[in-house]
Amino acid sequence: MNVIEGYMPYRGYKTYYRIVGECKDNKKPLVLLHGGPGSTHNYFEVLDRLADEGRAIIFYDQLGCGNSYVEGHPELWCSDTWDNELIELRKHLKLDEVHLLGQSWGGMLAIEYLCDYKPEGVKSVILSSTLPAAELWAHEQHRLIKLMSKEDQEAIARAEKSGNFDDPDYLAANDRFMLLHCAGEVTEDSPECLRRPKKSGSEAYVAGWGPNEYNPTGSLGGWDYRDKIGGIKEPALIISGTNDLCTPLVAKTMYDAIPNSRWELFDGCRHMCFVEENDKYCKLVNEWMEKYD
Repeated sequence: MNVIEGYMPYRGYKTYYRIVGECKDNKKPLVLLHGGPGSTHNYFEVLDRLADEGRAIIFYDQLGCGNSYVEGHPELWCSDTWDNELIELRKHLKLDEVHLLGQSWGGMLAIEYLCDYKPEGVKSVILSSTLPAAELWAHEQHRLIKLMSKEDQEAIARAEKSGNFDDPDYLAANDRFMLLHCAGEVTEDSPECLRRPKKSGSEAYVAGWGPNEYNPTGSLGGWDYRDKIGGIKEPALIISGTNDLCTPLVAKTMYDAIPNSRWELFDGCRHMCFVEENDKYCKLVNEWMEKYD
């Protein structure tokens, strides 16, 4: 499979991109928007196989992580940086017509891009385990915390009250929370792209979102597009798992508000549906894009 890697100059830094495959038979490329902020494109490499259907798949590391790593500039970690990076990437790679797939924070980026910039040439959007509002997300994470042990609930509550997110009891409780709702442990049997060392953008995550999933205190803390997503004109496929950080309430809030939308709930999946049910996920996404090419 043909793989092209490169860098785009951006705001005095550089944005890494990776292109797998090429488009045939009028199929449009798929641009992948990773989560975090700061999580890197690595985990998306389990979707390389989407290129087998004759479609170019565009990966990139958003500024602040991976091969686009920058630190010591907390003023960069806001919507404006990442919105305009996507705009410039489309120009740089001459991506006139595309499908977008945003997972977690990447879905927020897709929503903001569609609602605020009204871009041309977006054939469809796939909103994977994402959210329409930080407040709703935090509310649902705190509901999920109440299903944990009394000890874990108390450890998380103490950290939230004191602001000490380095406490060992909190860290252990947060690890258990993420194991329940985000992803399983990485083992020697995990895909190589998950095992590979990566340079996570911890500064971008904390400054952009916050110390954990349930305390959005960063620049995105007031992020709320519930009143705007009704204006999304592109066909939207919403994907979430029953055990996801993106709870059914979060997913349904998007489904109810976006006019031309479809919601697929993956039974038993956490935040990484595309890893945990890779065959089903790829089949669904392929059929979706073919419908709207």
